[in-house]
Amino acid sequence: MASISIALSKGRIFDETAPLLARVGIRPRSNPETSRKLVIATNRRDLRLIVVRPTDTPTYVQHGGADLGIAGGDVLVEHGGEGLYQPVDLGIARCRMMVAVRKGFNYANAVAQGARLRVATKYVNTTRQHFAAKGVHVDLIHLYGSMELAPLTGLADAIVDLVATGRTLRDNGLVAVEEILPVSARLIVNQAALKTKRAALQPLIDAFAKATQ
Repeated sequence: MASISIALSKGRIFDETAPLLARVGIRPRSNPETSRKLVIATNRRDLRLIVVRPTDTPTYVQHGGADLGIAGGDVLVEHGGEGLYQPVDLGIARCRMMVAVRKGFNYANAVAQGARLRVATKYVNTTRQHFAAKGVHVDLIHLYGSMELAPLTGLADAIVDLVATGRTLRDNGLVAVEEILPVSARLIVNQAALKTKRAALQPLIDAFAKATQ
């Protein structure tokens, strides 16, 4: 049984993590993108990868299902990050969490006049905190995908979502009007594991930090 486990997700996070893993000296025995295995052995007998949903990564690490994890800053902010040590900003999977509206919608005027906005997002906690800090009243609509559709169908006045190039917004007649926070992936560590396995984990954390330089 491997003594160190790293939780990570498929898709963009894994695609951009793969070169980092190689620089750190970790080679998966199977490709997480094509394998049906959820626990993947590596070239290191003491280390395995655990494939989880992006939103579940902090939970697995927080509760000890994994010692380390790689998670987007958006997921960590929404999760709250309790019980997690975040020693390294890996500088990958960069994007921005933005407020976007349909072209022609006067967002600044709506905010200034104190309008109650309907906002669709999967980042409910982050969105609530953002608008509360601005003193803007919002009705939150929790969606899991195709955010751009919400303003187009009249379901919402605005959306909060991740924006990388902005092409999807433009293709759907939307425009970003406000940045909530910049996002990149971070290495996260279970705090209890760091105490009990420091001799094994600290060199790995240092290696990830060096690999990002």
